[in-house]
Amino acid sequence: MAKALYRKYRPRSLSEVIGQRQVTEPLIKSLEQKKISHAYLFVGPRGCGKTSVARILAHEVNDFPYEIEDDYVDIIEIDGASNRGIDNIRELREKAAIAPTSGKYKVYIIDEVHMLTKEAFNALLKTLEEPPAHVIFIMATTDAYKVPVTITSRAQTYTFKLADTKIMLDYLKTVATKEKFKIDDDALELIAKRGGGSFRDSLSLLDQISTLSDQQITKEMVIVALGLPQDEKIQALLANYAAGDAAKITTLIKDLLSSGVKAETLAEEMIAVIIDAPRPELIPLLAKLPDVKSPFAEAKLIVALSGVLSDMSFSGATCPPSTSYAGAPAEPPASQANLSGPSGIYASGRPNLKRSLKKTSSATPDDAISFDWGGFIARVRDLNEAIYAQLLRTRHTYSGGVLNIFPEKRIVKTILARDNNKRILVDAASGNVKITIHDVEDYTVESTNDEILDKISDIMGGEVKNDGGENPFEE
Repeated sequence: MAKALYRKYRPRSLSEVIGQRQVTEPLIKSLEQKKISHAYLFVGPRGCGKTSVARILAHEVNDFPYEIEDDYVDIIEIDGASNRGIDNIRELREKAAIAPTSGKYKVYIIDEVHMLTKEAFNALLKTLEEPPAHVIFIMATTDAYKVPVTITSRAQTYTFKLADTKIMLDYLKTVATKEKFKIDDDALELIAKRGGGSFRDSLSLLDQISTLSDQQITKEMVIVALGLPQDEKIQALLANYAAGDAAKITTLIKDLLSSGVKAETLAEEMIAVIIDAPRPELIPLLAKLPDVKSPFAEAKLIVALSGVLSDMSFSGATCPPSTSYAGAPAEPPASQANLSGPSGIYASGRPNLKRSLKKTSSATPDDAISFDWGGFIARVRDLNEAIYAQLLRTRHTYSGGVLNIFPEKRIVKTILARDNNKRILVDAASGNVKITIHDVEDYTVESTNDEILDKISDIMGGEVKNDGGENPFEE
C-alpha cells in the first residue's frame, strides 16, 4: 500500500519544516545552546505542523535519530481528546516520576490539550509547577484560549501559522516533481488555495488529484473533481450581489446547485474571494456567509446573497431591536426593523423564532440605538482578550436597558457566566446596562417557519429541502 503524501513528506528535522521560521529558528538556537524548557505549548490551526515539530523536538533533545515509523519508549504521545480525565493525568504523573529508559528526557506530547477537563488541568498543573528534571511536556492545541492561563504561563508558547499560497504552491511543485505527477501550475495553485494554508490538507488534495489521469492534469479537471464552481461564476454572483440583482443571483445559484456544487462550497469560495480582494460593498457578506451550512444551507445562501425575504411581511411583527452578530453593527431601531427583511430573521440569529414572529416588541427606538455593541466588545477586548474571543461566538439583543447575550455553545455560557468574567462585561458595558447570559437552549429556534421556506421555494422554482436538521435558522 502506497504511503499517503502527507506522511511521506513529513519533515524529519527542524530545518526541513517549511513556513514556520518563527518557531523553528528559536528552537534550533535553544537546542544548540542546550537551553531546554520543561514545557512547551504549540498553538496554531490544524495541519500546520505542530505535531510534526513536537516529534522532531522530542527526538532532538534525546539525540534520537528520527524516522516516521520509529517508536521510542521515552517519547509518549497522548491524545487529549480521548485521555482528558483526571485519572488519565494522575496516571501520567505517576509514570513521569520514573526515569527515562534510553534517553536523557522522558517527553510527553499531549495533542489537543485544550480538551482536558478542568480537574485534569489542575492535576497537570501540579506537575508543571514541580516537574521532574528528566521530564519535558510538549502540548499542542488549535484553541489556545481554552487552555488555562495557569498552564500557558508555565510553558514556552510558540505560534504556528498557515502557509501563504506562494509558499504552499512552491512546496506542491517540489512534491509533484519528485512524484513525477503531470499537472499544470494553475491546477497546483488551485489545490494550494483549497488547502487553506494547511500542508496536510494540501498534500491530501494533491494525493487525491494525482489519480485523475495518467496524462496532464489541468485546472478544469481539478475543478470538476472537487465539485468547485468556475471562478467567473463566483465573480458573477458577487457582482450581482453588489448590484442588488436578486433575479440573476437566484438563476446562477440554481444552475450551480444543479451542477452538483454544494451551497457550503459556494460560500467558502466567495469568502476566499472577498478576503483576497476586499471591496466595501462585499464586506457585509462576510457576516452571513459563514452561517451557510446545514440545515437548509441552500436557503441560507439565497437569503445571504439576495435578501429574498424583503418582500415578505408578517402582520404586527417586529424584530428585537439592536439584534446582530457579535461584532456587527446594531440593527435599525424597532420602528424601522420590520421583520420583513433577512436582517430580521436570519442575520439577527434571534432566539425562539416562532414566538418572535407572533409578538410586537415593546422597546422604543431609543432603546434600539442607545447600546453600542461594537464599542462594547472593543472595550472587552482591551480588558481581556479571552473573553472577547468568547463574545465573538454569541448573538445578542438589547431592550429596556438589558443586554441579552445568547452563547452558541455551552462552554461559552460557562466562561462568560463566571463571576470575574461577568464583572468585566459589566465594566465594559458601563452605565446602567444589565447583562443577562442566557442558556444555549434559549437560542434555539422552536420550529421551522413554513411560510419562509415556501417563499424561498417559489423563487428557486422548486422545493427547498432540509439538508440535515429540522430548523432552517438553527446553528
